[in-house]
Order: sequence, then structure tokens, then C-alpha cells
Amino acid sequence: MTDTSAHLDPTAGTARLLTMISDQLGSGLSQVSRRGLRPDPALVLVAHGSRDPRALTTVRELVERIREQRPGLTVRLGHIELNEPLLTDVLAGLPAGGRAVLVPLLLSRGHHVKHDLPRAAEAAGHLFTRVADPLGPHPLLVDVLHERLLAAGWPGRLTERGRRRAGVVLAAAGSRDPEADTDTRRTAALLALRLGVPVVPAYASGPAADVATAVRAFAARGRHRLALASYFTAPGRFATESAAAFAQGPGVVAAPLGAHPDLARLALHRYDSALLDPARTARHLASA
Repeated sequence: MTDTSAHLDPTAGTARLLTMISDQLGSGLSQVSRRGLRPDPALVLVAHGSRDPRALTTVRELVERIREQRPGLTVRLGHIELNEPLLTDVLAGLPAGGRAVLVPLLLSRGHHVKHDLPRAAEAAGHLFTRVADPLGPHPLLVDVLHERLLAAGWPGRLTERGRRRAGVVLAAAGSRDPEADTDTRRTAALLALRLGVPVVPAYASGPAADVATAVRAFAARGRHRLALASYFTAPGRFATESAAAFAQGPGVVAAPLGAHPDLARLALHRYDSALLDPARTARHLASA
């Protein structure tokens, strides 16, 4: 039996290409700012918030990584709930007439992205604001998920026989919004291409299948070499509950995405993309 590479994703280089383009764009925007035309808008990273103290530590580390990658850019952290500072307070503290781009530290479309963030942006009447896309789906997230799986003990290579017996559960927060499910399934499909094994989403909340159900479904198909990919930006209740549900069966449990450099690059890519999209104007940013 010959070994076959698990790196089967034909889009594996896409993430790096997009990162390079975003880095060049960010450099160009910064040069314009330094020439005195106008300062860059603030990047307001919006986290959900968690009672788990590890979550706050993680997102603060991510803010520092963003600042390291884009020196001179004003970067603020705001939370939707549970942690301070709250997003509303962060926006209220920005200077009148200033500009800001809200970048959700969320992995799919859902109520927060579609309703809570636009409302917060509109309520900040003293600012010119835009709301960026959520982080997912995106090839950079697949890069990080793959790296976390390898760190947890998932093999870099599987034989053909090994692939027929393997599978990955992509644990995500869940939502009642069908577009959120669509986004998560797109990430699962990209990760399956990368690994060469089936990847199925499972949710910690909402009406869709949970982790235990996904594990049983794999077992029914004769797939017993399993792993849990933690599709969460930071440790928290959902990540912990998903890992506990999976721990009752065989396999490895990967860590959440965390303060990975690629997550910082993706946040900057969403920021840059929002600046180029006039449809994202909450108030007329172009005239600021």
C-alpha cells in the first residue's frame, strides 16, 4: 500500500495569493495615509464575548497580531456581549467625524452579522462606518484548521485504506440562519479537499446535527478514525462542549483557531475589502 498525500486541495495556494494581494493593498492604503490625504479608518474587531477568560485573552492576542502586521493602523476591540469593552462603548469613544470598519470575528453569516453589527454602526451617528464580511468561509481558515489538526496528532499522510476509514467532524457554533449553515458547509468542503477525507459540520447550538450525531453517522459508515476540527475563533463554552461530546469516542481533538497569524491576515483582508466596496457604507464614508 502506498502513501498518498493528504494535501489534495487545488485551492491551497489561493489563501497565500489573497494574503499577498491584501498585504500589498494595505501597504498602498497606508502610503496614501502617510501622504496626508486622510488617515486610515479604525479597524474595530468585533468579538462575540464569552464567560471563559481564555476567550478574552485570545482575542486580545489577535488584536496585537493585527497591529504587528499593520503598524500605524488604529485597531480596537469591541464585544457584542459578556465582555468589556462592549462594541457600543468602543464606537462611542471614537472621535466625531472619524471613520471605522467593523470586522466581525465571526465565521459565518447570521443574526449578529446581518442585524446587530449594522444596527451598532448606524447608531454611531458621529462616525462614518462600514461593516466587513465575517471571516468565513475563506481558504486561510482552512489553512489554520489543517494546522491545528496536525498539531493535535492527525497524520500528515494517510494511505488509501486509511482514508477510507477516516473522517473529520467540523464543530461550529450553529445558527438558525440557513446562510450560516451554507457558509459552514463551504468550509467543510474546502477542508475535505485539503485532507482527502469526508468532513461533516456539527453544531453546538441550533436545530442542526450535533457532534455526537456526526460521530455516530461516521461509525455507521465504517469510519472510526476520526478527528474534531474546532471551528471556533477562541476557547469558550461551545468549543468545550463540542470537545467533551467528541471525547466519548475515538480520535483527536484540535484546538480552536486562536490568535493565529493567518487569522490576523484574514481580518486585515476583510478590512481592506470593505474599504473598496461602496455598498458597505453605513454613512457616506467616501465623503469623510
